[in-house]
Amino acid sequence: MAKFIIEGGQRLQGEIAVQGAKNEVLQVICASLLTSEAVHIENIPDILDVNNLIQLMRDLGVEITRLNANDYIFQAKMVNIDYLSSEEFARKSACLRGSVMLVGPLVARFGRAMIPKPGGDKIGRRRLDTHFEGIQKLGAEFSYDADRQQYKITANKLTGSYMLLEEASVTGTANILMAAVLAEGTTTIYNAACEPYLQQLCRMLNCMGAKISGVGSNLLTIEGVQSLSGCRHRVLPDMIEVGSFIGLAATTGSEITIKNVGYEHLGIIPYSFSRLGIQMKLRGDDLFIPKQDSYTIDSFIDGSIMTLADAPWPGLTPDLLSVLLVTATKARGSVLIHQKMFESRLFFVDKLIDMGAQIILCDPHRATVIGLGEQFKLRPACMSSPDIRAGIALLIAALCADGTSVIDNIDQIDRGYQDIDKRLQALGARISRC
Repeated sequence: MAKFIIEGGQRLQGEIAVQGAKNEVLQVICASLLTSEAVHIENIPDILDVNNLIQLMRDLGVEITRLNANDYIFQAKMVNIDYLSSEEFARKSACLRGSVMLVGPLVARFGRAMIPKPGGDKIGRRRLDTHFEGIQKLGAEFSYDADRQQYKITANKLTGSYMLLEEASVTGTANILMAAVLAEGTTTIYNAACEPYLQQLCRMLNCMGAKISGVGSNLLTIEGVQSLSGCRHRVLPDMIEVGSFIGLAATTGSEITIKNVGYEHLGIIPYSFSRLGIQMKLRGDDLFIPKQDSYTIDSFIDGSIMTLADAPWPGLTPDLLSVLLVTATKARGSVLIHQKMFESRLFFVDKLIDMGAQIILCDPHRATVIGLGEQFKLRPACMSSPDIRAGIALLIAALCADGTSVIDNIDQIDRGYQDIDKRLQALGARISRC
């Protein structure tokens, strides 16, 4: 099993580029199954989760051409639908949570899909009810094979329907949306997710000939069409990487320029970091983080302790709370981190406490960070990455600790961050993979 060895306490400097957005890529690659024509997707990151999905698509019979490091053409004209019943498909798709988004396109175009209980991060329960209930309302039937732990989905015909989603699930909305574009009649999705990546999926589908209105709002209307054509689509920069690099610069007291961040799509992410006292300057579409020897957490107008909480878009993405938490340990002042959407995502803080961070884990959803400022030094530690976002938070902590730290299970980090060790080395970080 691979691990990182990090010699912390180094100030970093330079420019770092942002990869394509992982969460968008998983959606738009699945959407290429909706047509037999060529779909050209640009800015695909070379990361484990995406590569696993690309291989799964190839195993399904999709013709895939890699034009360069980050640009691909997908053409699903000879899909082997029988592969869905194989043990190999069950095994591979079970290891990749993004594989659940194959259901909508496969049912819409081929009337059949098979999906095991999907894998991914161990961050608590992540229910599939929104996916299933929405696609069921379009006319699909679900059955569960308890022996194989696999769902079978079939539909002779999908018909448009009105639905109010129980939760504004991003992947749930995407899955239903991809099924609805080829359904007969009109589908209305209320309480739909409206993240930039979901907006990108809508734009791509409309470019393919779909008729989706309300893009960017929580009320989507889809007029079903008989078929879709190919298209060319470029993936947005990954907002989670942008936030991770802001936190990295602040905790290590470094001067870093984050290139081509797609600032208009970052929402309140820059503002959330500014509430921790972090300065930043927008230069074109680059975000410059100046060297700060110290930064101070804001308080509310009445003087009470600042709270940072996740929420559906346009609220703060839950994927950045781990980074905000570790960033706060090096600030002056206190902040309550409230993780509302996942029940096990804060349990990594025991590793930070072992490193000397002043954190009170109130319950599975809330942690109070008492920042001690520039006088506080994290201790090095041996750790294991439990999930992608906790993994990058622990890596940031190791980079600002005085001494040598080791992080095991770095496949979890590789699932979401392309060549992170090489890119950090280019900034002056002392990190090696072994």
